[in-house]
Amino acid sequence: MLIGHGCYGKYLHTVARREEDPGCKECGACDQDTAQHVLESCPAFAEERRALVAVIGDNLSLSSVVGQMVSSESAWMAVLGICEAAMSKKETAEREREFDPSAPQIRRRRHR
Repeated sequence: MLIGHGCYGKYLHTVARREEDPGCKECGACDQDTAQHVLESCPAFAEERRALVAVIGDNLSLSSVVGQMVSSESAWMAVLGICEAAMSKKETAEREREFDPSAPQIRRRRHR
């Protein structure tokens, strides 16, 4: 999550080329699904974000989050919580889209 690779619309669209557009599939309101979008504003992760902000504060810039997470175990666990929730939810949704027979071919991974 911290480097922006994975099941984010922007990464899947521009790098992996498995999505037709870089938008957020969880909220449908953001045209650039990135790790920063998940951390700062995606409504799908509001509960996890509240738990994170309660521990590290409301500065959710990457440098602040990394600084906070290395400063204490409680901050580390709070960051880990939102990272695990986001990656799990996004990976599950990506797999569902990937195996959807009506999905465009671009979504399917090429198997070796």
